[in-house]
Amino acid sequence: MPLPDSLAARLKLPAIAAPMFLTSGPDLVVEVCRSGLIGTFPALNQRTTAGFVEWLEEIEARLGAHPAAAPFGVNLIVHRSNPRLEADLEQVVRHRVPLVITSLGAAGDIVDAVHSYGGLVFHDVINRRHAEKAAEAGVDGIIAVCAGAGGHAGTLSPFALIDEIRSFFAGTVVLSGAITTGRHIAAARMMGADMAYLGTRFIATREALVGDDYKKMIVAANAADIVYTPNISGVHANFLRPSIVAAGLDPDNLPAHIELDMQNEAKAWKTVWSAGQGIGSIRDIPAAAHLCNALIDEYHEAIGRLGAEPAIGGTAQAAE
Repeated sequence: MPLPDSLAARLKLPAIAAPMFLTSGPDLVVEVCRSGLIGTFPALNQRTTAGFVEWLEEIEARLGAHPAAAPFGVNLIVHRSNPRLEADLEQVVRHRVPLVITSLGAAGDIVDAVHSYGGLVFHDVINRRHAEKAAEAGVDGIIAVCAGAGGHAGTLSPFALIDEIRSFFAGTVVLSGAITTGRHIAAARMMGADMAYLGTRFIATREALVGDDYKKMIVAANAADIVYTPNISGVHANFLRPSIVAAGLDPDNLPAHIELDMQNEAKAWKTVWSAGQGIGSIRDIPAAAHLCNALIDEYHEAIGRLGAEPAIGGTAQAAE
């Protein structure tokens, strides 16, 4: 499906900088949007709804000076343990946030509220069942969070999940999972996704809210340093093994964790750091705008190279 006009008209690259807990803030969002990608942040990155409003107003004001900037988005956690959902949604509607990304539950009333002012709702999923529920709720886009993604990731191959979602969903499909370069974004498009979703690559930028030790750990690590476990926050997610060790835990013998509780999430993620399997191709900590420009150049180079390559093989002939 072509991207919605409200997104496509102002994009230089079919990509979203994912909303990352404790990581994405106004500086990162603004620089990404000014560069022509969609910048996003979780509402819960501010401790209160009042603080969330302050960030919305700051982002709106800064992007208002750049009318050609790409739209921004906000992530809402749709889970019974999030006590702020109703209040934060009210502010989303009041500020007419262009894109809302919902996680841990797809709710038709949220979709209706965002649609009331012309906004879009994308929902992240890790399997077909979740995708079907999101489609039933009326979302505009589904984010396929596949194997290797940072944060709350799934285990399915993108080759499997993208095609399954496409079999019943006509909306926008976004691919997430170890995507760190413009070449990967081009590959996501070739696989049938409309957009790519990049998280870990944007942790290692100057504007990310996390400390330098976290960013340097990403630069130094490889895919083998990623641990997939439910025993940090109560939901399966990918974490950096060195950060688990630094927190005094044994990555191979983690104690069981109680079920997810958003009110305690910050404690779990502050000292044990998440990242995706794509870290092996991250070897610098650039400014976000510089990274975005590099991704755009890599994407167009990859698309151009593919178009210039000769076809392999000929027309299939029936067996005699």
